[in-house]
Amino acid sequence: MAKTGAAQGSERAAHAWISSYPQGVDWYTALEPAPLFDLLDTAVARSAGRPCTTFLGRTLTYGEIGALVDRAASGLQQLGVVKGTKVGLFLPNSPTFIIYYFAILKAGGVVVNYNPLYSLDELTFQVKDSETELMITLDLKVLFDKVERLVETKVLKGAVVASFAALLPAAKAVLFKLLKAKELAKPRSSSVRDRIRLESEVLADPALLEPVAIDPDNDIAVLQYTGGTTGTPKGALLTHANLHINVQQIAAWAPELAYGAERVLAALPFFHVFAMTVVMNLGLRIAAEMVLMPRFVLQDALDLITKHRPSIMPGVPTLFNAILNHPKIGSYDLSCLKFCLSGGAALPVEVKERFEATTGCPLVEGYGLSETSPVATANPLDGTARAGSIGLPLPGTILSLRDLTDPAREVPHGERGEICIAGPQVMRGYWNRPAETAAQFAGPFFRTGDVGVMDDDGFFYIVDRIKDLIICSGYNVYPRRVEEALYEHPAVEEAVVIGIADKYRGEAPKAFVKLRSGQSATKAELMDHLEVKISKLELPADIVFRDTLPKTMIGKLCKKTLKAEEAKVRG
Repeated sequence: MAKTGAAQGSERAAHAWISSYPQGVDWYTALEPAPLFDLLDTAVARSAGRPCTTFLGRTLTYGEIGALVDRAASGLQQLGVVKGTKVGLFLPNSPTFIIYYFAILKAGGVVVNYNPLYSLDELTFQVKDSETELMITLDLKVLFDKVERLVETKVLKGAVVASFAALLPAAKAVLFKLLKAKELAKPRSSSVRDRIRLESEVLADPALLEPVAIDPDNDIAVLQYTGGTTGTPKGALLTHANLHINVQQIAAWAPELAYGAERVLAALPFFHVFAMTVVMNLGLRIAAEMVLMPRFVLQDALDLITKHRPSIMPGVPTLFNAILNHPKIGSYDLSCLKFCLSGGAALPVEVKERFEATTGCPLVEGYGLSETSPVATANPLDGTARAGSIGLPLPGTILSLRDLTDPAREVPHGERGEICIAGPQVMRGYWNRPAETAAQFAGPFFRTGDVGVMDDDGFFYIVDRIKDLIICSGYNVYPRRVEEALYEHPAVEEAVVIGIADKYRGEAPKAFVKLRSGQSATKAELMDHLEVKISKLELPADIVFRDTLPKTMIGKLCKKTLKAEEAKVRG
């Protein structure tokens, strides 16, 4: 229901950001719940002949992607996927990710995203916790071998394996099979072949897709895992409406983006909530061509920019910093870039200013979390962005700064408080964790764990972090996970992991270790031990051995002391 002039006037007085909105953007924009796959269906209906994906030299149109999605959805239904079935995606950026993401949704299932760099232990935990039944992956050994093991141990009921070579242009496919044969798995001869379906088999059945009725406000589209405040991964329940509306909010915020005329460089991985929404789903909303990178390699990214001339490039601060520090950056023409959007971690002012001076392209920072689908705030794209600020709340979004000891109480203007978010993009809760869900909300407001301030114009700034969370290259690294892995080494008696400043990654883990009496271990030995326990992203930048580690009065290991020591050393 539309608000009266008096009600809107009252809100404008209470929400300072509304008066700072850029021209052409309305905080009161109508936001309509809809099934998430409507994004794709609308793009296919309006722009079937337009390029949708370009991947390693092969381009697929919206019409081709749409047809593959419907065939895959029908095939998944034949495999038993029904409303609510959890289906995992263990994939790098590729057309396969987009096809099965929307095929799962159209079949009525729930998408569960998996990091392709996960260790077997991490995969096992998430599969069991989420109750994922089926996994979609590629026939690359680095992926398939882990999925095969999950099926062998009956952690997974089954898997669908797509051909990597089939994604390539014909000539490249032949060369890949000849020159990279060792990188390919052989799913046809797998010991669990009876529980594995090749993509060709899934797509072969011509049965019509059975439409599934979706209640956008209540049906879950994606189970997005986040470590939360405890370090234990939790699945954020994101509804069709949460995700669809977040795309509507971003599109409303960026009226400068032209429908059917943009090209996006998809350098961020789709399994990460930022890329899932701001690259893939927003790309579909505006019928953009997505230039997909299976993994970010700096030189490859610059070559793709030169060749394909993207107009939009979302990224994390380390990506933009890497581009700036390329030894020959001055020889590249980046004038095609219209907007670069930064998220996932705080954007250093120096990086923003240097990037804009070097490229002439605005680098705009936003803020969000997995639990908010993810975007909650953004700086304006019209040149009024404020360095160091996470920007203004998106349309329909309210930010409230709450007392750090009493989240039910809002702090007076000008004071620091915990950033709490209410809006249609906020998750329904955590999967199977009612107590943690309740603790994470103050009424309708999601508690972020970040401390912020708001200026007189409604721009927000993050000034501290409640959590011990380490933001490494835009990804969450949880010290407890690294500590627990270190404790599994027989020589380790005590271990503490903190975040340290890192010029490239923003932050990086650093471990402090006390060895058991009479035991010995080197830094290299501990790193070898960790490499099979945790992902590369979580590996410490340094491991320091201490005879004793600082403790609080009650005997708890004290991270605060180590952080203070580190800050003093680094000045």
